[in-house]
Amino acid sequence: MAQGKEAYYYEKLDALSVACHLCPHNCVIPEQKTGICGVRINKEGLLYSEIYGQVTAISMDPMEKKPLYHFYPGTEILSIGTRGCNFKCPYCQNWHISQDVTAHAVYHEPDEIIELALKKKSTGIAYTYSEPAIWIEYVLDMAEKARIKGLKNVMVTNGFINEKPLTDLLRFVDAMNIDIKAFKPETYKKIQKGNLDDVLRTIKVSHERECHVELTTLIVTGINDSMEEMKRIIEFIASIDVMIPWHISRYYPSYQYDAPPTDVDFLLQVHREASKTLQYVYCGNISPHLGGSDTTCPSCGTVLVKRSGYFTRIVSLDHGKCRNCGFDTGIIS
Repeated sequence: MAQGKEAYYYEKLDALSVACHLCPHNCVIPEQKTGICGVRINKEGLLYSEIYGQVTAISMDPMEKKPLYHFYPGTEILSIGTRGCNFKCPYCQNWHISQDVTAHAVYHEPDEIIELALKKKSTGIAYTYSEPAIWIEYVLDMAEKARIKGLKNVMVTNGFINEKPLTDLLRFVDAMNIDIKAFKPETYKKIQKGNLDDVLRTIKVSHERECHVELTTLIVTGINDSMEEMKRIIEFIASIDVMIPWHISRYYPSYQYDAPPTDVDFLLQVHREASKTLQYVYCGNISPHLGGSDTTCPSCGTVLVKRSGYFTRIVSLDHGKCRNCGFDTGIIS
């Protein structure tokens, strides 16, 4: 088993301390200590990733589970995750690996994961479950090789990463689902222990670099469940591109947060409001019969893709265009 790898994106400081520049925390780390993520450690003045190749979860998932609705819909993708995170969300659904840096993991060389993806005829490899940016050394090594083999690279991320490492990732990453967890800087600072502006920059840069981008907002009771805040998110997305898909999901109590689940009527109200401006808005974590899952053509209204849970059926889509009117939907298939 590999015992860690020297990290990228850091500088040595005096007295054996180092400064990590992977994410905007820019942690200054004394010897034998880790940064906020809990997995990048200073050993005798060198920064090491303790999670290189340390896989805590691996599974073939529907692409829609990422969620990515406009990137090879109806296919499956080999999904892997590690332990640790640079955010501290008290309602984290995957807290048992993201917030527990001692979580059990099995070492896998990048080539092992790539061969498994090819064997299972996966669309590609998704770096997900916990924050993939924190094991960037592993992701970069694998993503470059995966692309050569014809596999797609997908990141499901909180978007809290500095621009240089983000730019390096975008050389190989084909699609991202990026969280917008709130639209108040004070919420990000207090709840996530991060910065909103850095996340918004990640979204803008990724879209500008022509990476396929979809966005997700978990509407959490008592934290971001106001229409005023949702409208600000809608305005932000529209300022970049009204064609970017936005997934709004229902929160359920988890980890250290036990407020009641998101009010379904409010979620549907947000869907209606967003649909006045954005072309593609989807509801998650609610019963399919309530709606908000299908993709319709913005031009003629034809149902292009029908979804029930993770069951997906292509109805009227041909190489990303509506079969009825020829509108280019932006869907990659």
